[in-house]
Amino acid sequence: MEFNSIRHVLSCTRRAVDKYGMIEEGDKIAVGLSGGKDSIALLAALINLRMFYPKHFTLCGITVSMGFEGADYSPIGDFCAENGIEYRIVDTQLAKLIFEDRKESNPCSLCARMRRGILHDTAKEMGCNKLALGHHYDDVIDTFMLNLFNEGRLSAFLPVTYLSRKNITLIRPFLYLPEKDIRYFMSKNSLPVLPSLCPEDKHTERETVHQLVADLDRNNKGLKHRIFTAMENGGIFEQYEEEES
Repeated sequence: MEFNSIRHVLSCTRRAVDKYGMIEEGDKIAVGLSGGKDSIALLAALINLRMFYPKHFTLCGITVSMGFEGADYSPIGDFCAENGIEYRIVDTQLAKLIFEDRKESNPCSLCARMRRGILHDTAKEMGCNKLALGHHYDDVIDTFMLNLFNEGRLSAFLPVTYLSRKNITLIRPFLYLPEKDIRYFMSKNSLPVLPSLCPEDKHTERETVHQLVADLDRNNKGLKHRIFTAMENGGIFEQYEEEES
């Protein structure tokens, strides 16, 4: 399937894939599909990339259902079926565990850890050797700033992360793609985007930092670009290989 206005998205995706060796011949890549714009845009980009990329790879999709009442992932399932993508929904009760049973004061950290573990296990069950996540250019900068502010660490998401205990590799093909370009791409295509049912949506520390960085960039044109360039030139993306926790 060809998508409208995908040329720039594909250009940024291939740049990251080529520079960091994200895709090899014969890879089976699971795409983590949360229902948000970033992950469905990533799947659309990889569907188009595989049409001409010199290394052949296959795709599948995985959604971890948190157990929120009213969640309906059928639009994503329909999109995957239309494009010949194997798709699996993993039903969980993570929402009840995190918000009712444990009443977590910092739910996002635990939620992300648990969802990642489920994604890794499911990807392996489906015969995948790689898992693609929709983290984009702005996510990387926000994570760097969060780690700097909260922990005094100069670190962020890595483009490629090998999890030795699971024997699976995480890849982030949208490393060079700004969020505004994802929004533009989505506005030109009828792709399934589901509303977030999480009560913490838009009320997290990450969102606060995201808005701070956006404000600073508006008042200091090119700031985000300079931060990202400093990260890349400073070897932030090549610091370590992460072990599965």
